[in-house]
Amino acid sequence: MITIKTRLNGPYLVSGDLSELTLIDADGNPYDLTGKPNIALCRCGGSMTKPFCDATHSTIGFQAAESAVRAEEAQAQK
Repeated sequence: MITIKTRLNGPYLVSGDLSELTLIDADGNPYDLTGKPNIALCRCGGSMTKPFCDATHSTIGFQAAESAVRAEEAQAQK
């Protein structure tokens, strides 16, 4: 099983049997994930190694939208 976990104000952490995963770039070429136990995918848009995370989120002050979305949804339910 492959699991994708959202890390608070950080990347998507993809773990599990990555041999079952195909990650394809915009030109249709697959990334080689051979031997990788997990990968971290950029969410902030600032990574120089997209689609992979290079920890730029921590230097640019990236704040994920989940909290804001949840607050908006809670407000709408009132």
